[in-house]
Amino acid sequence: MYERLMFLYSDEVQIGPETVMTTLYTAKKYAVPALEAHCVDFLTKHLRADNAFMLLTQARLFDEPQLASLCLDTIDKSTMDAISAEGFTDIDIDTLCAVLERDTLSIRESRLFGAVVRWAEAECQRQQLPVTFGNKQKVLGRALSLIRFPLMTIEEFAAGPAQSGILSDREVVNLFLHFTVNPKPKVDYIDRPRCCLRGKECSINRFQQVESRWGYSGTSDRIRFTVNRRISIVGFGLYGSIHGPTDYQVNIQIIDYEKNQTLGQNDTGFSCDGTASTFRVMFKEPIEILPTVCYTACATLKGPDSHYGTKGLKKVIHESPTASKTCFVFYSSPGNNNGTSIEDGQIPEIIFYT
Repeated sequence: MYERLMFLYSDEVQIGPETVMTTLYTAKKYAVPALEAHCVDFLTKHLRADNAFMLLTQARLFDEPQLASLCLDTIDKSTMDAISAEGFTDIDIDTLCAVLERDTLSIRESRLFGAVVRWAEAECQRQQLPVTFGNKQKVLGRALSLIRFPLMTIEEFAAGPAQSGILSDREVVNLFLHFTVNPKPKVDYIDRPRCCLRGKECSINRFQQVESRWGYSGTSDRIRFTVNRRISIVGFGLYGSIHGPTDYQVNIQIIDYEKNQTLGQNDTGFSCDGTASTFRVMFKEPIEILPTVCYTACATLKGPDSHYGTKGLKKVIHESPTASKTCFVFYSSPGNNNGTSIEDGQIPEIIFYT
């Protein structure tokens, strides 16, 4: 109250860490927008990874969307530091879900799961419930469905979630099958990568026409490319079978061509419906692509003959109303399946964020 009176009579106020929240509450209660702005400005200047969750809770409580957005940006950039801070386990379930829904967290999913388990244990204590597997599952509610288990490696899943007691036996089995077999059983968990993806998902297709009968004998389909700006590749669109609905096993990779270094890969599979459409095959984490560096997109499929693309373009430009043009330039790649050039082949589509 003292700070409010001082501000009203002198237009000056002394705000400190101990008084800012009560001052903000007072400013909101008595509708003093200038004092409210002073408080939000103070909090913004003192925002750090180790207090981001505490401030996010307050920002949501006091309906301060600008401050909440800044807190979320800080959590995105320094996720591990933020979830390791004491304030993380004090947040409410709605705030937890709002964070888990984000594509932009920069942390491995196995570590995020460990933090969510810590939150569940703290929530059980707040609700005076025994800290049991069942109660942890109960307090998590829909937050559990926001954990992206398919992004984990099978080793991470086996060492953590599979032994946590929070998932049902059926869910554990289905997820193990998802990691190891084709066709993959349906799992009710998101497989979209996180890791600081901002903006809108984009894709380009380098072929102008689709034909039939592309065979596989263990050799990779490859295409080299460069781009004119920094992007993050999250997956490919691949052609499927000419013989109707089929399941494929596939390994996808992005390789730095000059260094001959694999930057990211995933052993996975996909189901197709027999049409000439492309079917999404995703990396577990986004792969950063730098301008003017030459990369090789690689896919090794195991399955029946598929559709394939022809009349391949050497240059494809993606235009976005909210971002600069993204220009892909394609080159033939040594050792390509069926000895092809850029004119025809697999890997028609590259899925990316700018």
